Amino acid sequence: MPPPTPRPTVLRSLKRTVGVLATAALLVLLAPAAHASARPPLADGFGLTQVASTAGSAPANTDTNFVITVKSAEVQGEQNIRIILPDDYAANPGKRYPVLYFLHGSPDDPSNAFYGNEALTGAAGMITVVPDGGNRGWYANWLNQHTAAGAQNWENFHIKQVIPFIDASLRTIATKQARAIAGISMGGFGAFHYAQLHPDLFSQVGSLSGDLELGANQMALRLATVASLTNASGALCASTSGTVACDGNAYAPGVDSDALFGTPYPVFNADWRWNQADPVANAAKLGGMGIHIYVGNGDGGKYDVREWWLESASVHMKAKLDALGIPVHYENYGNGASWGQYCKGGGHEAGCWYQDLLDLVPRLRSALSPAA
Repeated sequence: MPPPTPRPTVLRSLKRTVGVLATAALLVLLAPAAHASARPPLADGFGLTQVASTAGSAPANTDTNFVITVKSAEVQGEQNIRIILPDDYAANPGKRYPVLYFLHGSPDDPSNAFYGNEALTGAAGMITVVPDGGNRGWYANWLNQHTAAGAQNWENFHIKQVIPFIDASLRTIATKQARAIAGISMGGFGAFHYAQLHPDLFSQVGSLSGDLELGANQMALRLATVASLTNASGALCASTSGTVACDGNAYAPGVDSDALFGTPYPVFNADWRWNQADPVANAAKLGGMGIHIYVGNGDGGKYDVREWWLESASVHMKAKLDALGIPVHYENYGNGASWGQYCKGGGHEAGCWYQDLLDLVPRLRSALSPAA
């Protein structure tokens, strides 16, 4: 006797069940294989609260090179932090690593692909952290916290929040001997400024085309800094990092020229706070550190006048260090002709900084305490 013919409603139910099972099986087959993520859990703390962001969820993020976004009462708005882990981070759960804090230029952002370049990711022996410094934060606690730019306590953000957050979240060697700081342009100023203010935190410091002189002897760089504060329309690119296009809104809203360090004008010593923050004036505070300075001259200013100004600042810093008997690794590659294939014209641009990093990163990796 033939089996009974199922009723239409039963057939539809069976088809749905088979369809659901088939879809589930297909999803299982297509799902990526489970793997141990190298990205560690990062708990909020030290005044930092993580928030969802486009940069934080970008497809370019990987387990070992990713961006998180945080909010802090110390600085207005949301701030990106790029974290680059050594390739063997997940495979060696008992291993600890030195840390390089790498500070970006102005205007720029850690989510820029440049800060995930191979010269930094190749530093397998250390963790690299690129924290946000704002388009014109200048790695300082501003004198005036009540401008249209809102809270601007960048030193507090980096020193009191980001560094302890990283040490608590990642397997760092949390000592001066295992911590370096370096930066580009505005970030070069920031690296030397922080190293001079907090010599107990860093054993190595580096500048790539850094604004290393803000004293009255270097008014071109001081006025370029002022231009970023006031959003001066004719000078928006005067201190850019070169890794991003110049944007007419990069330094908006404009604030008073006194907002950062008080009046910048050298009349009756009214600019004393600028002189106090000048890295050249504080060169003696770098004694005992490993110091690395890289700069070009923009082909004597014909290719890039910005780098020509910065060369002057770097020359003055080296002369001061030499006079103090403090060793420094100094690379002045002029027009860039002998500094590798990526550095064109010795300008204030990413190709030259990539070459700088190819030289700097192995030096830092060798100088910092080995992984525990």
